[in-house]
Amino acid sequence: MQYSVINYKTVKENSDFRIDAEYYYPEKLNSLKILKNNSNIFLSDIILSIKKNETPKDFDVEIYDTGAASSHILTKNLAQTEERISLKRKAKSGDVIISRLRPYLKQIAYIPTFIDKAYLTTEFFVLRGKDKESISFLTPFLLTKFVQKILFWGQGGTQHPRFQEYDLLNLPIPKNILGLKEVLNKIVSEYCKLVLEADHIYSQAEQLLLSELGLLDWKPKHTLSFVKNFSDTKESDRFDAEYFQPKYDEIVEAVKKYKGGFDELGNLVKIKKSIEPGSEAYQENGIPFVRVSNLSKFELSDNNQQFISEELYNELKTHQPKKGEILLSKDATPGMAYFLNEEPQKMIVSGGILRLKIDSKQILPEYLTLVLNSVIAQKQIERD
Repeated sequence: MQYSVINYKTVKENSDFRIDAEYYYPEKLNSLKILKNNSNIFLSDIILSIKKNETPKDFDVEIYDTGAASSHILTKNLAQTEERISLKRKAKSGDVIISRLRPYLKQIAYIPTFIDKAYLTTEFFVLRGKDKESISFLTPFLLTKFVQKILFWGQGGTQHPRFQEYDLLNLPIPKNILGLKEVLNKIVSEYCKLVLEADHIYSQAEQLLLSELGLLDWKPKHTLSFVKNFSDTKESDRFDAEYFQPKYDEIVEAVKKYKGGFDELGNLVKIKKSIEPGSEAYQENGIPFVRVSNLSKFELSDNNQQFISEELYNELKTHQPKKGEILLSKDATPGMAYFLNEEPQKMIVSGGILRLKIDSKQILPEYLTLVLNSVIAQKQIERD
């Protein structure tokens, strides 16, 4: 059994008067102690928390959700630009953003100079330096295991746990971090260049794909009224208007008209389903159990990573992903595809993730992954 002894004075210092045991979990308190032992300032001493929210009206400014910070640099190709009816948090170049929502605590990103301003989901805290010096060094600091443990155990709520601004602003900043900030800022700058280069190459591949199908300048349009035959509803076994939106037909017709031909996914791959051992099988260490929240088109992240025992892994190892497979999400955020171009570590993927193995010499797995992540497949998944 683990326990912590806390003074009532300490409880009163918290803005939310937290008295739950999880908030004072020993792992969190030890991390705070380690940071405080080499610190004399707090995060609030060097940054401002920007809370300005507004409904976006400028269509030249892109909107970003919590998934946009997965590469830790905000980039244009990860922008979500459709939903502009709710309040968004406004940020600008030079800010550092951090998600307060589980399981996205590692969604932390620096906004580089080429993004003048951006609208974010209000689940982000926006940090801005009090002076003109760069605060990009805070990005790797906030990703450290010490900070992550503090924020994890600082979460409150049941349905959508979040940590509060108080816990963020009262993070101690170690002196050695401040002493290395110029070096860290330079490393972040170099990392930013590499991410942008990769982003540019990926964008070129997407544009080439869409250009081949005549969809490069295609924009989805929601049609208020249209006519479909009753036979169409019987064939699809669907009767909802959204399914028959013309924008989906435009995508499918473009694929069918492609001069190089087309085929259905089921004819190109073998699909392997995985398994759900149940949350009672989770433990703090062991073999990674990869869920949809760990999956993106660029990486397998350790956001809110869960683990299973070695014994359970041995029982389930037929579900171990292999090099050359494509992991495709079917639940939560359906249609997210990630190609395993190297032999993965020991892991089991959840039942919300399908394993696709190429079953045709006519297609490369890298190309299929690009198509699955493109608007071509995403709109069909959105429809279905």
